[in-house]
Amino acid sequence: MLRPLNTLKLNNTVNKSTFAPLVVSTLFILLTSLLAHCARRFVQKSIKEPFVRLLLEEAIAAAELCGCCFELIIVADNFGVATYAIFLFALTIWWSLNWGDATACPYTHIEDVIEGRGDIRKALLKIWAELTGGLLVFRYVQMYWTLEISETHKNKAYEDCTADLQVPVLYGAIVEGIATCMCRLASRSLSDINPKFATAIDSFIGTSLVVAAFDYSGGYFNPVLATSLKAGCEGHTLMEHAVVYWLGACAGSILSVYLYKLPVIQKYVRGTTEVNGDSIWADKED
Repeated sequence: MLRPLNTLKLNNTVNKSTFAPLVVSTLFILLTSLLAHCARRFVQKSIKEPFVRLLLEEAIAAAELCGCCFELIIVADNFGVATYAIFLFALTIWWSLNWGDATACPYTHIEDVIEGRGDIRKALLKIWAELTGGLLVFRYVQMYWTLEISETHKNKAYEDCTADLQVPVLYGAIVEGIATCMCRLASRSLSDINPKFATAIDSFIGTSLVVAAFDYSGGYFNPVLATSLKAGCEGHTLMEHAVVYWLGACAGSILSVYLYKLPVIQKYVRGTTEVNGDSIWADKED
């Protein structure tokens, strides 16, 4: 049966008004990634000293990460966790392919110190660079939100933020710690095994853990990201924030370093990489 023409027009208007804010958020995320990409290329071409260049790359990566995730909050609030997860999955792959040696994550530098691949002074400088990039980027986000291009940005630029922690502080720290530990174990295993689509697999695991923790701690697994987006927000004190998102995540990361060295895990990794002398992964040559 044919529907009246006015009904078709009404449905078309509703669909456009519903879809438009998601397009605006998508364009903002693409713009942020493009600006970061250009800034990264400029730094790589103009800065000759390797460590200074890496510090700037860390700041840019942290700014890109936090800038995109500010908008992902808008996406999650208005279009659901499933849409948020799709965006995060794609972005994680993009970041993995474009950041180079930058990580935008403090505990990776702590791991380097523990394993003898870095020193404390350089680790602290990298963390400082990440915090600088992550905290400064909000002014850029705020400027965009002030334009109120879509309804989802209305009153967001100067709105008081609320914490994502929905459980007691200790439980939140445990959630962040365990999930961070699992993420790091997965990343280390994939790095050693090197299967086909390792980046996509790593992104899927990380995104799945974020979604699983979403209604408990918010699922940040990155102290700089959590600080940029939620430090000082209503719902917890700065000390509680530090316990959950810094102590919890860093403890989980450090734990992963020692767990990964356990014989049972090493046996699994070596056994998966090679079985009876023959590689079981499609991208390996026998």
